[in-house]
Amino acid sequence: MRWFWIDRFTEFVRHTRATAVKAVTLAEAHLHDHFPGLPIVPATLILEGMAQAGGILVADHLDFERQVVLAKVASSRFHFEVVPGDVIRFEVAIADTMEGGSIVRVESRVGERLQGEAELVFGHLEAGTTVPVLFSTPQMMVWLDNLRIFDVAVNPDGTKAPRRG
Repeated sequence: MRWFWIDRFTEFVRHTRATAVKAVTLAEAHLHDHFPGLPIVPATLILEGMAQAGGILVADHLDFERQVVLAKVASSRFHFEVVPGDVIRFEVAIADTMEGGSIVRVESRVGERLQGEAELVFGHLEAGTTVPVLFSTPQMMVWLDNLRIFDVAVNPDGTKAPRRG
């Protein structure tokens, strides 16, 4: 990933679930072209936010020892458009994990309204073997610090999760 579509994590329960948020503002360049005079967030960008939140949860589950790549959008459905001023909340949960990949289920919400839902499949790759590594582990940890993931991360039993990497 070369850019980020989530602003921060508000909840992160390792190996289980996470919640991330994205505030949509008119300062975002894509809104000036999609559509002029009626800015809406493309569903593909909402799906990107879902994938980033889910991918980080899966990568943490793997102790950041393998690359996690979006392999398939198994299903997705969007119920209404997101516009400037909305705050999207991505609620992601690991549904299944195995040696070669993981499945996550994600919902996007604006306020309490269900905006979208998706089931995403991630592949687990050996670091640097197939896909160029865009972030080293130290770079990823700096980015996760900026997302405040370690401020809210807990283990499944509720104890404070230590910083990894």
